[in-house]
Amino acid sequence: MDLLRRTSITAGTLFVVATAASLCGNALLPAISGADRLARMAEHPDRTATAVLLSLVAAACSAGIAVALYPVLRTVDPALALGSVAFRLFEAVFYAVGAVCLLTVLSVADDLGPGTAVPAPARTAADVLVAAHRQAAAVGVLAFVVGAFLYYVVLFRSRLVPRWLSVWGVAALVVMGVAAVLAVLDDTLVTEYVALALPIGVQEMVLAAWLLVKGFRAAPTGPEPVSRPAAAAPGTTRPAR
Repeated sequence: MDLLRRTSITAGTLFVVATAASLCGNALLPAISGADRLARMAEHPDRTATAVLLSLVAAACSAGIAVALYPVLRTVDPALALGSVAFRLFEAVFYAVGAVCLLTVLSVADDLGPGTAVPAPARTAADVLVAAHRQAAAVGVLAFVVGAFLYYVVLFRSRLVPRWLSVWGVAALVVMGVAAVLAVLDDTLVTEYVALALPIGVQEMVLAAWLLVKGFRAAPTGPEPVSRPAAAAPGTTRPAR
């Protein structure tokens, strides 16, 4: 199996695992909004811990996508390929920070126990940690938008995948970027903007299927070299103009 096929299978698998882990984690996580969030988390500690673990898996796979693509994309544009890795690693770090915030909230909830009245200091600490989780998630999404944009540009130029897939990805990323900005301004979770996140989610699954089934189209190609006029043969003169 050559480098192109190994890379396409690895990247396609990571796309699927990252999306599945993220969706399952969001589905399992108890609602963290409202004054009774500590009570809900205390009632479902296993669900909360599993959701956090899945979010960490999704973060690692998200960074792994750019890392997996790098050996192929660097032959087209090393700077953009390295930039995509850097931003997606940055994304994973902020997702991890958000996960740690939720684990800390869960620790506070466990100390209280189910049915226990929540003291004001614990409620304040939970409010701060949940807000930090929201902001870290939004910054992580913004880093994802930049990192993914960089490797979609390289994919578009190299024609490793059909250009319509790359264009779809860029357009969906713009919409996702709007969702992240709105989440920061409204101090809410990015997951509240499902309609804005849906285009990139569908696109990534289509791209994953393409990579797993068909793989990359051909060897990557960089920018076309600039043509230069052929040198005149010795002993010849250029025609007068």
